[in-house]
Amino acid sequence: MELTIRPERASDASAVHTVVAAAFERDDEAKLVDALRGVAEPYIAFVAEAEGRVIGHIAFTPITLGGDGPAAMGLAPVAVEPNTQNRGVGSALVRAGLKACAERDVGLVFVLGHAEYYPRFGFRPAFDLGFHYRSSEFDPSFFVLELSPGAAAGRSGFVRYHSAFERV
Repeated sequence: MELTIRPERASDASAVHTVVAAAFERDDEAKLVDALRGVAEPYIAFVAEAEGRVIGHIAFTPITLGGDGPAAMGLAPVAVEPNTQNRGVGSALVRAGLKACAERDVGLVFVLGHAEYYPRFGFRPAFDLGFHYRSSEFDPSFFVLELSPGAAAGRSGFVRYHSAFERV
């Protein structure tokens, strides 16, 4: 499978909705992406294409946390069509998105996700650096990546995703 990773275009919206809904087996996350696209600034998103069609998507949106420092983004969601999962599509999307964040001087990226998946990209438990999402029950699944060394210094507390996440 020849894979192309590129920035999301406005014309991708319908295909992205379909892929995200299929990946999560419901449309809540797809509706979240639709909502974020119109209101989050910056909104960093990529699609994975194979054979001329969208088979994967990733989005990064600003998050709020305590203390001064470089910008911080939340990775969510990442989605790959079910019949093309476990072929490196998600990993390619994560790498492209992290590179784009670094190029935009984002210092920290947070993700709520699988403990077996995200550490391979350098993510580590956010609670190790004093960050939490909603409550300590999320600590085993909440991760942070410092894209610039020391970006977490002097910062800690609860991380808040864009308000659109509250509706999912």
